[in-house]
Amino acid sequence: MTIRETNRAGVIPLRPLPAPPGPARSREPLWRDLVGEVLRRERRFQRRTLKDVAAAARISTPYLSEVERGRKEASSEVLAAAAHALGLTLADLLALAGGELVRLSAARPRSTGRHGHPGRPAGPGTGAGATGTVRLAA
Repeated sequence: MTIRETNRAGVIPLRPLPAPPGPARSREPLWRDLVGEVLRRERRFQRRTLKDVAAAARISTPYLSEVERGRKEASSEVLAAAAHALGLTLADLLALAGGELVRLSAARPRSTGRHGHPGRPAGPGTGAGATGTVRLAA
């Protein structure tokens, strides 16, 4: 499948094509972008260089740069090392990125499924009369 076919199919490719001219379409934020933004923002807040933080985390400077720019999907070990180098825990880093995801998602226009639930596909248990409980046959 080519990248153009992938984009038409509604799949989020690793490297999306540039947006076509015209009205801007908002897309779902990628986790790697959010985590990278949090790392970069925290590093700059501390007035530290990429080289300094990468050395403290024992990862390469170019790799940390790519993680900050959302170009690399870093492992949990790398994220924990970068977070610790900044005086954060992995939980702190993920909570900050999660907060960004919530903030960005709240600002996005939401699509609705067939039954009016924002962002929720229609399917079993989503229609009128669904209680959210499972009933077992006697």
